[in-house]
Parts: sequence; C-alpha cells; structure tokens
Amino acid sequence: MQFTINRPDFVRRLNDVQRAISSKTTIPILTGIKLVLTDNGLTLTGSNADISIESFIPVTDEEAELSVVSTGAIVLQARFFSEIVKRLPEKTLSFEVKDNFQTELCSGAAAFTIKGQDANNYPRLPEIETDDQLMLDVPVLRQLIAQTVIAVSTQESRPILTGVHLVLAGGELLAVATDSHRLAQRKINLDINPNIRYDVIIPGKSLVELSRTLGEDFDQVEMRVADNQVLFLAGNTAFYSRLLEGNYPETSRLIPTTSSTKAEFNAPSLLAAIERASLLSHESHNNVVKLALTPEDGNVMISSNSPDVGNVEEALNTESVSGEALEISFNPDYMKDALRSFGQTQIRIAFTSALRPFTLVPTEDDDQFIQLITPVRTF
Repeated sequence: MQFTINRPDFVRRLNDVQRAISSKTTIPILTGIKLVLTDNGLTLTGSNADISIESFIPVTDEEAELSVVSTGAIVLQARFFSEIVKRLPEKTLSFEVKDNFQTELCSGAAAFTIKGQDANNYPRLPEIETDDQLMLDVPVLRQLIAQTVIAVSTQESRPILTGVHLVLAGGELLAVATDSHRLAQRKINLDINPNIRYDVIIPGKSLVELSRTLGEDFDQVEMRVADNQVLFLAGNTAFYSRLLEGNYPETSRLIPTTSSTKAEFNAPSLLAAIERASLLSHESHNNVVKLALTPEDGNVMISSNSPDVGNVEEALNTESVSGEALEISFNPDYMKDALRSFGQTQIRIAFTSALRPFTLVPTEDDDQFIQLITPVRTF
C-alpha cells in the first residue's frame, strides 16, 4: 500500500474521522484509524462502537492531490498517527506500508516509521440500504440539534432520556428531548413523501458529534435508518450511530395548554439579566433565581440571593405582561440554555402556577418550537 497526498487536506479529513475515536473503548483496535486504498481513492474510518465516521477521498479530488501507487489496507494508532501527520514539515505526505505492517510516513526531510495492524480485524460497518431515505438541509438539521440536545439527560440511570426522539410522520419531523427537569421540542415541515415514517431515538452525544462533522462545506445530508443504526450521508462523509432501544416517554401531555400569566421578552436581553443574577445564585447551595411578575403594574423583577456573598435585584424590560401576579423560582442554567436556543428573537413565556412547568416559545411560529422548564420549590 503506497500513496502520496496533500498533507493539509489529509489532516482535515483525519480530524473529521477522529471525532468517532475514543481511547476508552474496550475493543483495542478501535483506538486506531482504518485506511483502505483502492484505485478509486482512500477511505478513512474511525469508530467507538457507538458512532462511526467514514470519509472518502477520491483520486479525482484536485485539492487532495491523491496519487495511488499500490492499493491495500492498514489500521494505525489514531493518536500517534494524527499527531505525526499534523507536525510533518512539507505540504506533501508520502505513505508506504512495508513488511509486517511497518508504515513509513515521509514529508520533506522527516521520516517516521510506525507499526500498524491488520485491517481485516477491524469491525465492519453496517450496510444500510433503504428506499425511505430523507434529505435534510444541513443548516436546518444543525439548528434542530442545537435546540433540542441541550435537554437530553446526562444520567445513565434512564438511558432512553440520553437521546433525542425523532418522529417523522405526514411530512412533519418532530424532535423531542427531556431530562425530566426540562424539555425541548422542535417541529419541521418537510416537502417529502408523506408516507415515509420514522420513529427513532438517537443518542444526544452522537448528534453533537454529527453537528460538528457537518460543517459549512455541506448543504444537504441524507438520513437512512435500518434496524438499530442510523446513517447520515453528506458529500464523501458517512456518519453512523447506534439507536437507543426502548419506548420514549409520552411528552406531549407534559406541555401545558393553558396559562394564568404571560410575558413577552427580548431573548438576548432576558438572557443577559439571568446571567447577571446567576453570578450570585451559583455561590448559593441551591442555585435558584426568582422571577416576580406583577401584571397590574406591568412590573417584572428578577432576583437572586446568596447568604455568603449578597443579593441582586433587577427590573426587567418586557414587551408585555398579563394575567395573575406570580412569583416563581427556577434553575438559571436551564433558563440560559433555553434562551440561547432562541437566538435574536422575541419570546413569550407562559406560566400556570409557581410549581407547574412553564413554557418558552418564539412569538412567531410559536407552534414550531417550545422549551419547557420545571420550577424549583423553595418552601
């Protein structure tokens, strides 16, 4: 196996594939990166058993400048291999596998020899063929991930809640995540065959890595589902993830349909105020911020108290406030995550009581995106 390639372009592909490689895997060969060279191009594969990323570099790619001398396959220890390639001095990298999987890497006057492993021992990726593939715009998918993955659970005690529940039915894609303290739900209407149906739970960690992998180089991504795997195809990159097995909780009943108090805010302004209040709440053992709404006076006050440090109180600017007077306490970190997901928009917050979950929605398209937060009991 022997080839030469444009080193900076090769490093970029290595970085993509390395997202899937973990040093904590129980399968030793998965700490390596698999390279398969054919007359058509070079395929790089990384995996940690939960996610796998495959990147293909065709010989027709002018930027890669890939020149194939002889074909073959090898697995190289990912951390050493990538660090060496990144630090080589010249633009061109020469790669050659010799006897006993000894691999020589040359660039300019620098030459490294590292030991590889037999690629036949590397686990094979699943073949996912389906007629019900789904095409998604990458910016839309990345936004959907950012808006929902914040609410997945980090506790392994309920594994099903560590994922995002994706349901496709009637041309509408619904994404929901909850850790039982908060919930994020996003809907997207798609111009596709309404008969295509999906109901899957994708690990939140997988979606975070997918979002990082799908950079600005990609416009669209194809999604395929089969058995316990999901595959995302974008350009010459393939991203595989296992699916979580089990039944996701019925979350629609958690979202209140009525409210007693409503207030509209500018999301960035409210976020800034909560960030200020949380400076003190983080010094307190319970990390709580209080919101007091007095609709008859049009006043909304935010406050936080830390016995060891001090307290803060601030009057908030609101677009409108209506309904019954209310005092409610909440975790400011949950609120900050929710507000960041709205970006530069106006939002409406609807409350039912001091101890019931409250909702945040954009004032426009309020049925497409919702964040729900459970308040904190302070008495």
